Amino acid sequence: MDEFENGEPVEVFDYQDEYLATGHFQRGSIMVRVCSFEKTNLKQNFWNKKLGQSLTIRKALHLEAQETDCFRLVHGEGDGLPGLIIDIYRKTAVVQCHSIGMYLERYKIAKALESNFGEDLEVIYCKSAESLPREFSANIENEYLLGEGAQDTVMEHGHRFAVNWETGQKTGFFLDQRNNRNLLAHYAKGKKVLNAFCYSGGFSIYALKAGAELVHSVDVSQKAIDLTNINATLNGDFDGHHEAFASDVMQFLKSNTQEYDLMIVDPPAFAKSIKKRHNAVQGYKRLNTLALQKIARQSILFTFSCSQVVDEALFYNTIVAAAIEAKRKVSVLHRLNQPADHPVSLFHPEGSYLKGLVLYVQ
Repeated sequence: MDEFENGEPVEVFDYQDEYLATGHFQRGSIMVRVCSFEKTNLKQNFWNKKLGQSLTIRKALHLEAQETDCFRLVHGEGDGLPGLIIDIYRKTAVVQCHSIGMYLERYKIAKALESNFGEDLEVIYCKSAESLPREFSANIENEYLLGEGAQDTVMEHGHRFAVNWETGQKTGFFLDQRNNRNLLAHYAKGKKVLNAFCYSGGFSIYALKAGAELVHSVDVSQKAIDLTNINATLNGDFDGHHEAFASDVMQFLKSNTQEYDLMIVDPPAFAKSIKKRHNAVQGYKRLNTLALQKIARQSILFTFSCSQVVDEALFYNTIVAAAIEAKRKVSVLHRLNQPADHPVSLFHPEGSYLKGLVLYVQ
């Protein structure tokens, strides 16, 4: 394998010299990330076609009818493009590459975006320095491939959110919770709500607009709290109904005396490798045990894991263990996952990374 450079396009053949696939070479546990099972070269027409196919799928979702102008255009293996994420924020595309091969294709990807969106796209930002292997990313910087402008205000189910793709987490906003935020709104009217690990306050805004009596937003990051307050202001006057706290969630739960009858627990990924899975499971158990102990009787808990290495069954069993330790009677109302603009390949179940449960706690 010494003759190949990381990121180089390669063809894969079986032991009988029969063609199997075309992809990007990268040394590591996955040597080739496959982009096509049909013999092809990865020239501009390939990228134009692949992004066009992804856009066709998103158009079929009719997100504009849901007053939504932000969505995921490319979701890695789910769109047949492993190592590539593209999120659309109104007229901005944020490209995030997780493989060296995809990063080296960024200019073709940008041209394909321009070809498919035309005047509907004004800015393309490549935010890959944080997502690529360290030995490679040390020499690169995030960059604009078209236009400029670090932020915009987007709509999601008629709710307004400020997004900054330069300084925000991931590509700027957690698009994968869209449906789950909308579901929360059906439970929020008249409730006292805690949104733990709130980031930019997505669940908080949905709860407030749905008529929650009180919403507390908690995140350890002051930057996240500032953004939550900006988003609250964008959506209405919630004076007296919303308060945001820059605090460690576990400490907040332990020390706060307010009783909540609707709680969201949506932590960042506790594990990004198999080696750290056990510690992650223990973290989820401790967190959910405390949440179940603190939540009022006859209340509802939305709890999530976005750790890819913690599958749905393991997460479910972890919550069962937390309920046993908390000594609460709990029923499952909903099993939650990511929305349709985050598709999952049948042959890559790991792409179904977001797991959630809506629990009724007696």
